Parts: sequence; C-alpha cells; structure tokens
Amino acid sequence: MTKHKKNKMKYILKSLIVALLTSLSISANAQNYYNVLNYGAKNDSSKLATTAIKNAIDAAVKKGGGTVYFPAGKYLTGPIHLKSNITILIDAGAELHFSDDFDQYLPMVKSRYEGVDVTSFSPLFYAYKAENIAIKGRGIIDGHGKKWWDFVEGYKEGQTRSKWQLKFDELNKDILLPDDPKQMKRGFLRPPFIQFMYSKNIQIEGITIRNSPFWTVNPEFCENVKIHAVTIFNPHKNAPNTDGINPESCKNVHISDCHISVGDDCITVKSGKDGPGRKMAVPAENYTITNCTMLSGHGGVVIGSEMSGDVRKITISNCVFDGTDRGIRIKSARGRGGIVEEIRVSNIVMKNIRDQAIVLDLQYAKTNFEPVSERTPRFRNIHFSNITGQVNQAAYLNGLEEMPIENITFSDINLDAKSGFNISSANRIEFHNVQINTEIGASIIASKVNNLTIDNVKSYTPLAISPILDLKNVNDAFIYNSNPFTGTATYLRLSGTDTKNISLGNNNFRNAKVPVKKEADVKEEVTVISGDK
Repeated sequence: MTKHKKNKMKYILKSLIVALLTSLSISANAQNYYNVLNYGAKNDSSKLATTAIKNAIDAAVKKGGGTVYFPAGKYLTGPIHLKSNITILIDAGAELHFSDDFDQYLPMVKSRYEGVDVTSFSPLFYAYKAENIAIKGRGIIDGHGKKWWDFVEGYKEGQTRSKWQLKFDELNKDILLPDDPKQMKRGFLRPPFIQFMYSKNIQIEGITIRNSPFWTVNPEFCENVKIHAVTIFNPHKNAPNTDGINPESCKNVHISDCHISVGDDCITVKSGKDGPGRKMAVPAENYTITNCTMLSGHGGVVIGSEMSGDVRKITISNCVFDGTDRGIRIKSARGRGGIVEEIRVSNIVMKNIRDQAIVLDLQYAKTNFEPVSERTPRFRNIHFSNITGQVNQAAYLNGLEEMPIENITFSDINLDAKSGFNISSANRIEFHNVQINTEIGASIIASKVNNLTIDNVKSYTPLAISPILDLKNVNDAFIYNSNPFTGTATYLRLSGTDTKNISLGNNNFRNAKVPVKKEADVKEEVTVISGDK
C-alpha cells in the first residue's frame, strides 16, 4: 500500500471514530432530556399537566438529574416541585399557564411570607433543600394571579373563614408572629411564583414571567443564586404585593440584565421581619444587582422593610429606573432590629420618578420612642455616586432620635427635582460634587445632623425665597468649594439653638447676594478658614 493510500485510510478511520463518538455524545445528551409530552402532558392546554411534569422530573431524578423540556405550545399546570440536579427548560413558543384553582396548591408546604416562617399554599415553582436547579429558556410562565388578588382584596375581617384559612390555622398554631400579625391572622397567604428554600446553586435565566399571585422570584435561605435576563410583567394596578425579585436571607446573589414592571417593588432585598427574623438571624449578604431596567413599581431597588436578620455587602449599579414611584429605597421601623450596612449604589439614571430618588427611612411605620435594644434598626455605611435624573424629590433621609442614620455619602449627583434633599437625625453625612436644581425650597435641608460635609454643592435654578443650603440644629459642618450660580439670593441659612461649629473654606460667593444668613437663635459665629470671596 502506498503512503498516500495509508494516509487516506487513516483519515477515513479517524473520521469514522469522530462521527461515532459524536453520535454517542448526542445520544447520551438526548437521554438527559425529558420531554414532558412523552410523559402525558398536552401542549394545547387541554389537560392539566401537573402529574406528567412530576413524572418527568422523577424520571430524571432516577438517572441522577437532567433537563425537563417543554417544547412550543401551551401547558396548563399546578405547582411544580424541583429536585436536585433538575433544569426546567421552557423553549421559545412554550407557555406554562398555572391553574388558579386554589386546591391545586395543597397540601400546604413550608414557606416564608413577608419575613415570617409559615406553612401555606405551595409556591408555583418550589424547591426545598435542593441544589443545582434551574429554570431556563425563552418561553413564558403565567401565574394567572387575578383570582388570588381578588380574593385578598375582597376579604372582610369577620367573614366566615374558608377551608383554606382553616387549614392554615391548623398548621400554624405555634408560629412566631411579627409585631403586626394582621396578615398572618387573616390566614390566606397567596403563594410566591418561584420560591426555592434552603437551596444552593440556582439559575433562573431568559424566561418571561407574568401575573404572579404574590412575590414573583423569591429565593429564601439560598446560596449562590443567579437571576439573569429575566423579564417580569405584573399589572401596575390592582395586583397587590406583586414584587419582582425578592431574594430573602440569601448569600451570594447575582441579578443582571433583567427587565421589570410590576405592581409593587421591582427588586427588594430582605432578611426576615421583627421577632421571627431576629430568631432566624440569617442575613442577606453579597448581592450584586446590575444592568437592569425598572418601569412601573413602588420602588426600583428596595432594601427592607423586612431586614431583621441584617443586610450587608450589596452593590447596585448600571440601572435605569423610568416610571417607578421611588428609585433607591431603604426602609425599616422600630421593632425590626437588624442592621443595613456596606451598600454601594452607582451609575444610575432615573426618569419620571413620582416621589423620591433616594429614601433612607427608619420610621417607615410610625412608632413611639423606645430605648436602644435588639428591636432598634440601624442604617450605616451607605454610599451613592454617579446618579442623574428627573424626580419629584431628590432624597428623604429620616433616622431615629435614638439611632441616627450614619456615614452616608453622595458623590457626583445631578438631579432636577421639585424639591431637594431632606435630612433629619443623621451623623456623618457628606456631599461631593452634587447639583440639585429645585422648583421649590432649598437644595439641601438638614435638621439634627452631626458632622456634615458639603463640597461643591450648587443649584442652577436658585430661588429668591429659599437658600441653597438650609441647616437647622446642625453641629460640626464644613462647607467648601462652593460656587453659587448667578442669581443666588442666599446660599447658606443657619438656624436652631443647637447649631454650632460651622466652618467655611475656599468658597466663591461673588454670585450670592447673601452668602450666609444666620438667624438670631444661632449663638456661635461661623468660622471662615480661608479663600472665601
């Protein structure tokens, strides 16, 4: 045999081996796909597919795991319970429609509802102590939440309790209740759409979700959660508590490239409520939220108010909020306890914000003063930078008399707002390169603030009847690098008997008719360090 023929034979043999191996590989991969149609599901929604889907999952579990596949078509189903090593793949053109028959979501399972551990209706997608689970694809899942919403909205206290409420009462006799137990005592708790509990290595990717009965994506006590390129649509009106993505008491969460328009908050970080949350004491930590757009919703990204187990190490970046009621909102109240800290917010664009761009509120629920204890919440070490937008109010920061908000910074902020920053009961607040153009009132109003730094803050819409800075009962403030715009009537107004230790340096006040106005109740003189003109 010639050398040429030998090389040709080697080439043919090699090609046959590659083809055989490829065929075996494809065959092996195909065996890992479990098409629900092969287990009795109908893709014309003519038959409830709950049992067929369960059988497909069970078949995959017996083989150590696999992908449960939904080809194009419409499927009607009850709850889907995932096990370890299971991927749900919903192909383009496939739609999963979840039944609105409440009985389908029995028996009740271990769940968490607004930060309280309960036994209640099964979530639509549910997993408990599973790992390596996923929901993926370009298809649609629809929760048909209207019947759930209508039941809750139409319920009146004192009316005859339904069989579901009686079952809830029976299963939740000894639960630890929050300070305000009204929801729990009502005993009809709508299920979250996707709730994985005590699970790890989770992916939710690509799918479109709509009409959730309650919170939409709600992992609880989970670790290593990735939510990527998910679209969520819930009605803006008459769809109560239909938050978008609410990872609660989780660790290592990555939310990216999502598009959300819902009837409550778009993305919310939580860690349990009041006594129940403090007892579990599992923080929300190590979250990244990036490259997302938020439209309708009460808040773009919200932390709390259920934050009793602590929230820490959270970054929010490169997001657009267009039409939400608020942009970034961090909220709590006496009774919660817990700490929110180490938060970074950067590169945010806001448009058509109905209320505030930024909220830090420790009096979300009105309560009376009480001594500092485990019930006292705390906000500290929170930093905002590179934010631009058109909003109703720039920011609202409201601490507690017994626990001021602490170490908050604002850098490179540019906002057009009807009203500016309003800050009370806070320590160590800093502004650097901040422009706030208001229609009414001062750009910054501060009351009961200690250690205030204001560096290059201005407004290009100065008002004849309002100062740019209005400080009342402020202690230890340093104001520098100010360069008021032409037409500024008063740059700085000081008032309050507790106002003291106010220092100015390196300011250009040539365009301000009155650089500093000191009311009669301010006893100390303002210290000019150098460079003021």
